[in-house]
Amino acid sequence: MKKTISFALPLLLVGLSISQCSIPKKAGKGEMLVSGKIEGLRKGTLYLQKFVDTLLTSIDSVSIAGSPEFSFVTKIESPELYYLSLVKDDGDSLKDRIPFFGEPGIISINTRLKTFETSAQIKGSENQNLYREYQSYIRKFNSQQLDYLQDYLEFQKDGFQKETDSMQKVLNNLVRRKYFYAINFASNNADHEIAPFIALAEVYDANLSLLDTLATRMSPAVAASKYGKKLTKYLSDRRADERPED
Repeated sequence: MKKTISFALPLLLVGLSISQCSIPKKAGKGEMLVSGKIEGLRKGTLYLQKFVDTLLTSIDSVSIAGSPEFSFVTKIESPELYYLSLVKDDGDSLKDRIPFFGEPGIISINTRLKTFETSAQIKGSENQNLYREYQSYIRKFNSQQLDYLQDYLEFQKDGFQKETDSMQKVLNNLVRRKYFYAINFASNNADHEIAPFIALAEVYDANLSLLDTLATRMSPAVAASKYGKKLTKYLSDRRADERPED
């Protein structure tokens, strides 16, 4: 039986705490300082969030009133995916959200109000740099997949069965290429926490031997990280589920 790892964003946000203070200049041991500026923002609330189990949880927040600068300081044991979420005081019910890989030290995030996520410039995290590189390639795969899917639906609608079957093969091949790219990217960066994260979030249902190979390539530090431990446990559980019964 295959297990599904969900990183979907739930609607419920918990653990809110409001803070407003002068911007610190450095992070202490085992801490992460997230600071930056949102051009054009005059009033709103920023939330620093991460997943706790399967629930997206707000671990800190700051009210913006006048100055567009912000900062958060939080304890962090190992690199993991965080979110900087903005709730604007303009009646807009939609929440803007920037995903980023946090790690101990100083992370800077600078962006614009109107293009909150797409304009974000994030510095200070090696995993974030790799995550950005990975996402740029995945977006190309996704764009190509949408184009092929549109052609597939058009052929299907017009009753062109031969062309429909051919396009289905093209789509299947693209999905395989996307999977292998993700696995290869994770394997080539097994000394960073982005590797087990990709395995869990993107290719959890890949061939077990491929995921086992990735797990064995993780450095000791990565294996001991949050995502490294989750991947090890996930693979152990999956081997148990797939083991033939006596």
